[in-house]
Amino acid sequence: MYVKLFAASVLLMICGSLSADDWPQWMGPKRDNIWRETGILRKFPDGGPKQLWSTSVAGGYSGPAVASGRVVLTDYVTSENVKVDNFSRGEFSGTERVLCLQQSDGRILWTHEYPVKYTISYPAGPRCTPVIEDGRVYTLGAEGNLFCFSLADGAVVWSVDLKRAYGAKAPLWGYAAHPLIDGDHLLTLAGGEGSHIVALNKFTGSEVWRSTTSLTQGQGYSPPTIIQHGGVRQLLLLRPDAVSSISPETGQEYWSLPYEASNGSIIMSPVVHGNYLYVAGYSNRSVMIELDPDRPAARELWRDRTQVICPVNVQPFLIGEVLYGFDQKGVLRALSLPAGKRLWESSDVIGKRPAGSETAFIVQHEDRFVLFNELGELVFAKLSPEGYEEIDRAKVIEPSNFAFGREVVWSMPAFAGKCVFIRNDDQLICISLAEQQ
Repeated sequence: MYVKLFAASVLLMICGSLSADDWPQWMGPKRDNIWRETGILRKFPDGGPKQLWSTSVAGGYSGPAVASGRVVLTDYVTSENVKVDNFSRGEFSGTERVLCLQQSDGRILWTHEYPVKYTISYPAGPRCTPVIEDGRVYTLGAEGNLFCFSLADGAVVWSVDLKRAYGAKAPLWGYAAHPLIDGDHLLTLAGGEGSHIVALNKFTGSEVWRSTTSLTQGQGYSPPTIIQHGGVRQLLLLRPDAVSSISPETGQEYWSLPYEASNGSIIMSPVVHGNYLYVAGYSNRSVMIELDPDRPAARELWRDRTQVICPVNVQPFLIGEVLYGFDQKGVLRALSLPAGKRLWESSDVIGKRPAGSETAFIVQHEDRFVLFNELGELVFAKLSPEGYEEIDRAKVIEPSNFAFGREVVWSMPAFAGKCVFIRNDDQLICISLAEQQ
């Protein structure tokens, strides 16, 4: 009996050590765009990586979340033409859906759907990646429909219509700031007067606190980010009119510096390097901020420099003192911090296309990066202060939408179980990137 129990315990330890990582939210388990699994192939096999399964889905920009053997994705079903390539608001009738799939084979396990009238620009579908935690999944639709579901069966635990609850209007490009779980709170941009961001009880959906900030240009699109600095936890917020820091426990403001976002377009999460904080957005709006190391306070160092990184679709990635990211110009750049000096730029990831926000999502894996570009290609590359060095690339999915006069796929993949999960407006696919095929 002892031998059997010992063998069983050893087997459990081995299986636990071999268990695959999840990707339960935007930018991964630690919200840092680092894929930590081992045993991933270094170059693509002849003919490209192996597709394990494909499941039909409808339109959307939201990425999938993967956890506990499930894949959760949101989309928008409509008979109207929502592949509209302009900055104008329109009205479109359809149904937002939450789909839960079996991770191993793509089989749909449950679906929740609800009618939604879109009043936004680029109305193809939802923007926010679901958040999976402890048997619950949280989703936020493009018009502010926030849900908490049971991951097991799709039962609705609670829901909040943010526009109705807070007297808000959907931003031009819809609700796009990925919610953040912080302890027992769910933090999400709400909009409306005196409620730029709210903390909800993640178990019940009831309000814990709301910010009292008056908004002059809408709520923006930047996801909430929490750092430990100046002796306290600080919740960093990028509003269209300010960069601010508040207490994640109470919503009380610590400090605020003015920022002017063109078209209300502030999208990236702030990047912190030591005592320095960098934010930037559309129309070459940038600001470098110095944080006080001893108390929650800040001052401006410089702003609106040329030839820096002003992201629109892609979160930049920091290694040491060098920031790598896609500028609104559509080129990949390297920028030294805090000086703000451009080290290099390259258009090799995507190539030269009609100008306008060319996009490739950036994820680090060990000593290299995996990039997914708007052409539907996976790219292995190395990024260094000296330049961009491509290792390999493979086409894995077709662009299915339009932006700036060209076909694109603009959805952040998920990396889990030695696979990458990628969607366009027609299908969600699972591609094996395991070293041993």
